[in-house]
Amino acid sequence: MSQAKRKPHGPNDKPQSWREQFGALRHLPPFFKMIWQTSPSLSVGNAVLRLIKSVLPLAMLYIGKEIVDEVIFLMDAQSASQQYLWTLVGAELVLAILSDLLSRGISLLDGLLGDLFANSTSVKLIRHAAELDLYQFEDPDFYDKLERARRQTTGRTVLMSQVLSQAQDLITIISLGAGLIAFNPWLILLLILAVIPAFIGENYFNQRSYSLTRSWTPERRELDYLRYIGASDTTAKEIKIFGLSDFLAQRFEDLSWNYYRANRKLSIKRASWGSMLSALGTLAYYGAYVFILLQTVGGLITVGTLTFLSGAFNRMQGQLQGMMSRFSNIAGQALYLQDLFDFLAIRPLIRNKEQSLPFPEQVRDGFRFENVSFQYPGVEQFAIRNLSFHLRAGEKLALVGENGAGKTTLVKLLARLYEPSEGRILLEGVDLRDYDLTSLRANVGVIFQDFFRYQLKVRENIAVGRISQNEEMAIIEDAAEKSLADSVINDLAGGYEQMLGKRFKDGVELSGGQWQKIALARAYMRDAQLLILDEPTSALDARAEHEVFLRFSELIKDRTAVLISHRFSTVRMADRILFLEHGTLLEIGTHEELIKQDGKYAELFRLQAQGYQ
Repeated sequence: MSQAKRKPHGPNDKPQSWREQFGALRHLPPFFKMIWQTSPSLSVGNAVLRLIKSVLPLAMLYIGKEIVDEVIFLMDAQSASQQYLWTLVGAELVLAILSDLLSRGISLLDGLLGDLFANSTSVKLIRHAAELDLYQFEDPDFYDKLERARRQTTGRTVLMSQVLSQAQDLITIISLGAGLIAFNPWLILLLILAVIPAFIGENYFNQRSYSLTRSWTPERRELDYLRYIGASDTTAKEIKIFGLSDFLAQRFEDLSWNYYRANRKLSIKRASWGSMLSALGTLAYYGAYVFILLQTVGGLITVGTLTFLSGAFNRMQGQLQGMMSRFSNIAGQALYLQDLFDFLAIRPLIRNKEQSLPFPEQVRDGFRFENVSFQYPGVEQFAIRNLSFHLRAGEKLALVGENGAGKTTLVKLLARLYEPSEGRILLEGVDLRDYDLTSLRANVGVIFQDFFRYQLKVRENIAVGRISQNEEMAIIEDAAEKSLADSVINDLAGGYEQMLGKRFKDGVELSGGQWQKIALARAYMRDAQLLILDEPTSALDARAEHEVFLRFSELIKDRTAVLISHRFSTVRMADRILFLEHGTLLEIGTHEELIKQDGKYAELFRLQAQGYQ
């Protein structure tokens, strides 16, 4: 099998230090605060059941001791009453039933609380992601953080159960330890010395496991991506036509095999060392067992006491090992939990000022770009450079330029999805950064070329333009009519209730042009003062696009609009045309003015016109 080459992950491959691991425990209080906020009643009920269950082992061991001693007593005294014996047996039965009921109740509450926590955390993650800046989603490192945080929304519910079990076992061990100390304190010391090696080993390998998982986040994200595109309705056509299945399968196999080898190596070491260290604990138990047997044979303790001590020692050994192993695991899980809190701690750079202004009820002057430059983080070249122009209120401005000229970046600056690296954008003479974000974006409608095709019903696909009006069918139908999507919808069996896409049952896939009309309807859903169409009609033929833009111009009178299109027959319908080249303003004016200038716009217009002759 060929092996995919992989560069070293660097410092992330190093296991976390003890200080880092124990430091991660600081996330437990806010973690349990989130759990408490999820459901206070379930949290209290869970804690009460665990508290009761924690003292049952000592009671059951003591009753077992009494039963053994009573049986031996009755064997020697044939005529003695057996009432006390059967009372003890009855009490042990009640405790056994109670223990089972408590265990089932704890499992039930753990499951319910875990599901609620996973749901609420997922909601919090979605809402927080929506607050972050657009450029952050274009950063691979950010995606790694997002992926790690997304995995914690479900995986950390186990941590809740582990921490609660730790507290429960601690109470049990304290109660059992008090019983052991009453008979022989040396047994406690022997017990602690026996479990320390296993604890150190388990903690070490938990650190290693976390480091491996974290360092492989980009590769695991790539594996998820390969798994998706290798078996998806959106890629099925190209995979068949281009014969990509072997390429994708081999790439997935190579990458997954490398991860398997790294994980296998760690797992083998963990199993080997764990077996040896666990054997030390077993030897310690039997050493203590021999000691107790000698005391029993010597008449120093009763057989019932032998049963109690051996049972208490065995249970304490198992619970101590479990606690130490679980403690190490909790510390490791807390490191993963840190990924969730790290993501939730990310703050957007684009946010409201303390006293932000509402969007003007009526735009009169428009938008002014004053020496605006924009540079993507980590990129040396400017996408927009020293751009100055005035987008007048009610004006239809077309943006023209070759791919990469900065047209889409410009409209994202207008919608304040980005903020200028230099210069400023004014609205009514006020810096765009002084306006309330929610108010601003409610008054800006944007349809991008790469609009998303939601696997939802038709009416929901249109209503995403203003989702609060999801049930307002009159508004939705009006938007569909304006975008010419109504002709598409009328041919669908389910009409506005038709599910789109093939992901769900009874879904119907649309053509590219049909999808674009649905997407255009979203723009008409918004009662926006500024409408931006960023090549949303590229899948339409020239005649259909011309018709859409002509209708668009008629329907948005007195509103400001920005249009991006590569078809000059459509562009010339705008009031003015702004030609961008390498992020700078090259030409601006009406179609007739630019033709007279005989510059770059006129050259490209003539070239395109020749193609239609």
